[in-house]
Amino acid sequence: MHEQPQREAAPAARHYRVHGALVPARPLEPALYLVATPIGNLGDITLRALETIAGADVLACEDTRVTRVLLDRYGIVTRPYAYHEHNADEVGPKLIAALDEGRSVALVSDAGTPLVSDPGYRLGQLALAAGHKVVPIPGPSAPLAALVGSGLPNDAFLFAGFLPVKDKSRRDRLGELGRVPSTLIFFESPHRIGATLAAAADVLGGARQACICRELTKTFEEFRRGSLEDLAAHYAENPQVKGEIVLVIAPPAEEPPPEAADVDALLAGLMADMPAGKAATEAARQTGLPRRDLYQRLLELKAEHGR
Repeated sequence: MHEQPQREAAPAARHYRVHGALVPARPLEPALYLVATPIGNLGDITLRALETIAGADVLACEDTRVTRVLLDRYGIVTRPYAYHEHNADEVGPKLIAALDEGRSVALVSDAGTPLVSDPGYRLGQLALAAGHKVVPIPGPSAPLAALVGSGLPNDAFLFAGFLPVKDKSRRDRLGELGRVPSTLIFFESPHRIGATLAAAADVLGGARQACICRELTKTFEEFRRGSLEDLAAHYAENPQVKGEIVLVIAPPAEEPPPEAADVDALLAGLMADMPAGKAATEAARQTGLPRRDLYQRLLELKAEHGR
C-alpha cells in the first residue's frame, strides 16, 4: 500500500457469506480492530471476525495474497492494503490518518492473532498514542493451540516468541528462561528446530519434557511429545522438517530448597571472585532464591569473616 486508503464516494453494502447465504455487515464505529484469523483451517474464522473484516472502512494485512484467499472463501468484497515490517514506517501513519478521519480500520495477520510476533504491535501503539480505541476480535492463536494440544501443564505459561538465531545467544536466552516456573512456548523455524532442541537439552536438561507442534489445524498436523533428549535425537536423525512449528517445553521440576550451609558455601566461593552485588545475582540464578535475601546473607558472611 503506497497510497493512503481512499474514502469510497458511495460505498456498496458489505456482506460476508456463511453456509452459502450472504449476511449484511453492520457499520463499525471508528476504531482499530485487531482481528484474529485462521492459522491453517479457514473454517476456524469466527462470525464476529467475518463481520468486522467485511464492515471495516479499511482492511490492513501482512500479505494481500494470503488475505485474499480468506476474503474469497467468505465472499467479502473489499480491497486489502499491505502493512508489514518493511513498510510499517510509511503505512502506519496513513492508517492512523484514516482513524483520525473517523474511519474504522481492521488489521489482520497472515495467520493467528495480530500483535503476536508481528508488526501490528507498532500500529496498536500508534493508535493508542493518538487517542483511538483499539478493539481485539479474539480467535485462533498458535501458542494457545499448541499449549492445549501438547499435554503439558497449562496453569501458567510464558510465550517467548522466537529464540535468537546464533547458538550462544540462543543458549543464553534458554538459560534466562530455564528457571521460570511455567510452561515455555516458542515459535521456531523448521530449519533450526534440531539445533534448538539440542541446545535446550544441554541447557535445560535432557529429561525435561517437551512437545513439537507442527502444522497446527492443517492437513498434516502433528504433535510429537517426549523428553528434550529424545526429541533432539529424533530431529538429528530426521533433519528434513517442513511446516510451521511451535515448541512447548514443560516447567522445571520442583526442587527442594538448598541447605543453608550449601548456600553459604556458594556465596563464599562467589564472593572471592566477584563484587557482592554480582555474587548475589549469580547465587540467585543458581539457587532460585531471592537476590535480596542472598545479598543480605552475603553481607553477614563478610562481617563474620571481617572482609
